[in-house]
Amino acid sequence: MGFTDKAKNKAQEMSGMAKERIGDVTDNERLRAEGANEQSAARARQAGQNVKEAGRDARNAFEK
Repeated sequence: MGFTDKAKNKAQEMSGMAKERIGDVTDNERLRAEGANEQSAARARQAGQNVKEAGRDARNAFEK
């Protein structure tokens, strides 16, 4: 995963956190849920990329 992808995922995660907190403060369930959903999506993409990197690293270790 490149730096750009990591930055995009982190930005989306932070945006989700902000939305969730604003939803808490304003007692807006929709905004709170939307923020939690954004955080989950960003974390899932990041985890998927980490799995791909681990597989690539393992493959490279065997090729050497």
